[in-house]
Amino acid sequence: MNSKIQNDIKELVEEQVITSEVAVNIKSYYQSKKADTPNRLFTVFAVLGSTLVGLGIILILAHNWDNFSRAIKTVFAFAPLIIGQFIVGYSILKKKSMTWFEASGVFLFFAVGASMALVSQIYNIPGDFSSYMLIWILLCAPLVYLLKSNALAILHIVFATSYACSFGYFDGNQTPWLYVLLLAIVMPYYYHLLKTKKTHNITSVFNWLLPLSVVIVLGAFVGNSEAYGILMYVILFGLLYNIGKIPFLDNQKLRRNGYLILGSLGIIYMLLLTSFEWLWEDILRHDIVFDSQEFYITIVLFLTALGVLLFSFSKRWVKKINLFQYVFIIFTIIFFMGITGSFISIILINLLVLALGIITIKIGADKFHFGILNYGLLIITTLTVCRFFDTNMSFVLRGLLFVSVGVGFFITNYVMLKRQKSKNK
Repeated sequence: MNSKIQNDIKELVEEQVITSEVAVNIKSYYQSKKADTPNRLFTVFAVLGSTLVGLGIILILAHNWDNFSRAIKTVFAFAPLIIGQFIVGYSILKKKSMTWFEASGVFLFFAVGASMALVSQIYNIPGDFSSYMLIWILLCAPLVYLLKSNALAILHIVFATSYACSFGYFDGNQTPWLYVLLLAIVMPYYYHLLKTKKTHNITSVFNWLLPLSVVIVLGAFVGNSEAYGILMYVILFGLLYNIGKIPFLDNQKLRRNGYLILGSLGIIYMLLLTSFEWLWEDILRHDIVFDSQEFYITIVLFLTALGVLLFSFSKRWVKKINLFQYVFIIFTIIFFMGITGSFISIILINLLVLALGIITIKIGADKFHFGILNYGLLIITTLTVCRFFDTNMSFVLRGLLFVSVGVGFFITNYVMLKRQKSKNK
């Protein structure tokens, strides 16, 4: 049991807030809870150890590979797979701890990939990297649910992202539609974690990993109509932000809400990027085709984001106006306005970024959260820096502008600190 909790219990008994019997019951509860909790550090080292063992075996075999006959090579190719299956079966039949499940599952995962690679090399089976990754992921997907392994679920998402990047960005620039299927396979497991372990660290990892994977892969769905790529990303970040504002996620600590942070940072980044005239000139060089894959993906993303926002309204989760939640709608209108001329669009985007910065400062002040407050100030500062490079203002005016922003940083934080102290008193 935590020493701080023990000291607190002792202090409560001395101050006669609780009786000695209640103190004993509290200690017993925490001790039983600790006994039921698996050793996370041991699990991490077990997973890491099984990974290193698997990689070490591959390296040893690779060093002496040319000295073996084809029959011996085939035996070595299937040996890790058989050993991995035996260990997994033993863990299930003997009902071993979660550490056994995690370690054996990771070993078998890499054994499958190693066996596939060795067999294709021995018998000269042709194929590209993305196809190899896809088959590997699909073969190991059932293990996620069979072993209920967090490590395997993480590997599934990481390797699915790798497959989509390889297929979409490198192997002929094709659209990785099967990536959607791979994500759908792991979603029930993620939903189970949200229902049963919403405050656990492993769930927080998935709250970051899933949206980050989608952000990385979305560019692979952009083909000939590159102009839609900007709009697709803004809508995606708007969708992530609205998901992050659902009370189930929004009521948790901010660092656990990857949807909200990635959505907010992504929105600001894309708006700052589109506040430059050169980007609009590049967009206007491409034809806006309405009968294209990118246009239909944009519609799906927009309707999904709009559906999440309307659902939040129907549940009365949206109590205050937060401009971040409507950015994807506003930018969509600005984007199609910019097709005819970029001047008005650039002005509107600069005003939108400024408004978002002010609103973020207000949110930080209302919550007495210095991180959010300074994030809003940083948005305004970054906008000022961006305009520093593409305007013809004199250096004196630019200097005064920076001094004003710096003074604003100081005054805002000082006022916030004084308010917090008075509130505490």
